[in-house]
Amino acid sequence: MPNQLENTAPLAQPDFLPMSRKEMDRLGWDQLDVLLVSGDAYVDHPSFGAAILGRWLVAHGYRAGIVAQPRWTMPDDLLCMGRPRLFTGVTAGAMDSMLAHYTPFRTKRHDDAYTPGGQAGRRPNRACVVYANLARQAFPKLPIVLGGIEASLRRLTHYDFWTDKLRRSILLDAKADLILYGMAERGILALANCVADILSARGEGVPPSFHAARTGARLLHVIPGVAYIGDVSDISDIHAGETPATHEGKMPSTRADIIHLPSHEEILADGRKLMDATLAMERHVHQAAAFAVQQVEGRSLILTPPSPLTTEELDELYALPFTRRPHPSYKLTVPASDMIAWSITTHRGCGGGCSFCTLAGHQGRRIRSRSAASILREAESFAAHKNFAGSISDVGGPSANMWGGRCTADASRCGRASCMFPEVCPNFQVDQMRIVELLRRVASVQGVRHVRVASGIRHDLALKDLDYLRAIVREFVGGQLKIAPEHLSEHVLTLMRKPGPEVFERFLEIFDQECAAAGKPQFVIPYLISAFPGCTLADMHHLGRWLSKRGWQPQQVQCFIPLPGTVAAAMYYAGIDPEGNPIPVARTDAQRLKMHYALVKPGS
Repeated sequence: MPNQLENTAPLAQPDFLPMSRKEMDRLGWDQLDVLLVSGDAYVDHPSFGAAILGRWLVAHGYRAGIVAQPRWTMPDDLLCMGRPRLFTGVTAGAMDSMLAHYTPFRTKRHDDAYTPGGQAGRRPNRACVVYANLARQAFPKLPIVLGGIEASLRRLTHYDFWTDKLRRSILLDAKADLILYGMAERGILALANCVADILSARGEGVPPSFHAARTGARLLHVIPGVAYIGDVSDISDIHAGETPATHEGKMPSTRADIIHLPSHEEILADGRKLMDATLAMERHVHQAAAFAVQQVEGRSLILTPPSPLTTEELDELYALPFTRRPHPSYKLTVPASDMIAWSITTHRGCGGGCSFCTLAGHQGRRIRSRSAASILREAESFAAHKNFAGSISDVGGPSANMWGGRCTADASRCGRASCMFPEVCPNFQVDQMRIVELLRRVASVQGVRHVRVASGIRHDLALKDLDYLRAIVREFVGGQLKIAPEHLSEHVLTLMRKPGPEVFERFLEIFDQECAAAGKPQFVIPYLISAFPGCTLADMHHLGRWLSKRGWQPQQVQCFIPLPGTVAAAMYYAGIDPEGNPIPVARTDAQRLKMHYALVKPGS
């Protein structure tokens, strides 16, 4: 079998990845190796999936191009750069396309931050399925690979809020060959190496069919973070040298561990089984050492363990020469690009494990951090950029105060669903003053005038180090700090896997004290959720009264949306908590609106 980490000679990085034959010609490329089709506009920034995967492939010797927001009534837009040699990668973009299009009350949204001019309607509903169909028409027999948040969270049987139904894996609905779930840099490179080696050995120009008898399993069980239809017998006794690397770069035992999930048919027959499957998938992603299998319509859907990038690999990735600008073909600005142009991502992963959040399922709970040197080099590159005005809008990640965090426990023995709940786990260790030191070093870079932490911090973790909290409030809050208490009712917070209300109130007390001591009038912007499973109208009124006593008019209230693949979606669908106990659920729009308006329109 090919070595999944073996690289070909790197190519020179272009100013932008090509989006047309003319741009390919300027690069001297006669054919792409991989075509990436995205529901987002192409912004050459490391926060955009197509850009980061495309540049990663080029850095390892593969020619990658992007077709962004193609028309979906015909395959013509996909043909503009010819047939790729290895495969076509398909993503809906940075958001699930249904979430991008519809509000919590299923009305159409009027804008799209990932589209030039913020125009809505530039990507189809269920974009992965539609784009995969286009790719099949454009390139018969070429492998189709799904990726991104839409495919990742729909890789198994899932609840779909917009149709109010259970749906099978998106892999089957899209009729694609496989899904690269989670953060896919390692997986997409392993796949490209695998297919390229097979083509070279065959001396043929047609990639292998992953659906041929046993071929798929023999090829794909060595690729980390992949979902495919295969044969369970091929993974039931795997040699260590062929097993995907775990999160620590080590190999599991020669006997592969297999998590057998409830089948699609079992979940259809008993909605409570959706909770069992979702909780099992949380463990699968966190432990990163086992295969998972779900039977669906007489077939075996197999998921290999994920394998996040190491610090050294993250440093290599973020050192690639991103221009941080939209492709020059766009005449209108891309709103999301403006928001994150001068931000720095310090790490991936979040130890929170909040039941409604997709982050732990996509990036994992284990923190993977960039080195301080890598982050400082990025800040220095900002200062040298002609468009940089001196302000770094954010230095952080899913929770800014988790950079450098690590777990000292054995993941295979960890039974927790969250590193932060019901309290911060003693095995989760992070030096928050080291984060302050990093921020101060970034702020001292010549040409940098302001450094902010805009991505928000985990307030229960911040309370573990008051020196950190004091420094953040006095030095790196630009007037407003985003905090996500989400609610104030104890039992609702328990279902959310969030700390109790007394933790948030303690944080506010210290925040106000530090602002007063520094002579800086600053404010906390709380993120709140209405109509969460288990929440009642009385709970919403309780939250509303608390806000009223503080004189707060909430600005960031999100009516709950059960996102595919989350524990909260299983709670919403089955009407149970993770232990199987029944809970109240606001299901109708009328019920949900009433709860929502208890905060945003009190008294209505």
